[in-house]
Amino acid sequence: MKKLPALAAGILCLAVGPALADGDAVAGKAVFRKCAPCHSVEPVNRVGPMLAGVVGRPVASVGDYGYTAAMTAFSAGGKVWSEALIAEYLLSPRAMVPGTRMTFAGLRKQQDIADLIASLKAPAPR
Repeated sequence: MKKLPALAAGILCLAVGPALADGDAVAGKAVFRKCAPCHSVEPVNRVGPMLAGVVGRPVASVGDYGYTAAMTAFSAGGKVWSEALIAEYLLSPRAMVPGTRMTFAGLRKQQDIADLIASLKAPAPR
């Protein structure tokens, strides 16, 4: 019986581990193509808010973007787009924030999520 908590912890680590592991920023740029129709990594908003500097930024905080009431409510309490929160959100945006206008279904591969986050964290080329 004592092995059950350890087994459960091991399964949990396998489930969330890769999303928080180091990703490949170059591979993440390819994954970002799925985001690019609505988002930019430049300081400009499109259908969705810019993702430049999103890692570490407070949720729903781009001043010149009109967030939905659902996303504004989700940001309550000072949530910040940490790597872990982004990873969870990217699995199923509409499940995490019902009422968001984001129509993207989510990323299924943990490695794609890790790569995308690495790309979003990488400094912009000059």
